[in-house]
Amino acid sequence: MAPTLIDLTHPLTTGMPVYPGDPEVELRPALTTATAGVNVLGLHLGSQSGTHVDAPYHVDVTWPTLDGLPLGLFTGPAVLADLRGLEPRTAVTPDLLADALALVTPGAVLLLATGWPRYWGTDHYLAHPYLTPAAAEAVVAAGVRTLGVDALSIDRTPDPGPADPAVAALLADLADEHDGGHPEEAGGLAAHRVLLGAEGGAVIAENLTDLAPLLAAQGARVPVEVSFFPLRLVAADGAPVRAVARIG
Repeated sequence: MAPTLIDLTHPLTTGMPVYPGDPEVELRPALTTATAGVNVLGLHLGSQSGTHVDAPYHVDVTWPTLDGLPLGLFTGPAVLADLRGLEPRTAVTPDLLADALALVTPGAVLLLATGWPRYWGTDHYLAHPYLTPAAAEAVVAAGVRTLGVDALSIDRTPDPGPADPAVAALLADLADEHDGGHPEEAGGLAAHRVLLGAEGGAVIAENLTDLAPLLAAQGARVPVEVSFFPLRLVAADGAPVRAVARIG
C-alpha cells in the first residue's frame, strides 16, 4: 500500500489569525496578466504567520538563526502525545507527556495533539493548553529537539482582554496593584526558552492542522514521518512552512 501524504498546513490568506501583535497577513495581486502579461502575488506577512517554525533566535539574539540550523531538525519520525479533551488554558505537566516520551527515539519529532484546530479563526483559539517549563524540560531530557503543536503556541497566549480601552486600562491598573496572575508568564515564553535553548539547537513548529489522522496511525502502529521545511530566510527567527505528514 502506497504511503499517504497529509497536509498539516493552514492556508495563508488575507486577514488570517495571527499571534496578538504580529504583522497582519495580506495577499494581493502585484502584477496581472491583464496589465503585465503575468500574474504575480504580493505578500505581506510575518515570520511567524500561519503554520511556521521557530528558531532559537526567536527568543534570544545570541542563539542560532533559522539559516544556521541543520535540515535534519525539520523532519523525522513522529511521536504523538494525545492531549485532546483538556480544558482551555490547561497547563500541560510532565505526567501528561510520559507515555509519548517513552516512545521517543533519536531524531524523533514530538507532536502535541490538543485538538485546538477546531477553534481556528475564533477567539477561543487563543485559549489553548500550553507546556509548563517542567514539561519542556522533560521533552529536552528525552532527547527531543523538534516539537510541533496544533495550536497557536507551546506557551500560554495572553488573554486579549476587553475591547473597551477604558475597561482594559482599569484592569491593567488593578493587576499592577496585586501579585496574582500566572507564574508561568513571569519569565515570558518559558517553554520556548527551555526547548530552543537545548544543546545542539532545536525548533518548534506551531499552528499545525488536525493531527487526528496521525494519532490513528500511531494507534494502529503505522509509521508516521513529518517535515516542516521553512523558507530559507537569512538571519531569521522563524518562517512559514509547508508541514506534511507521511503515513505508512
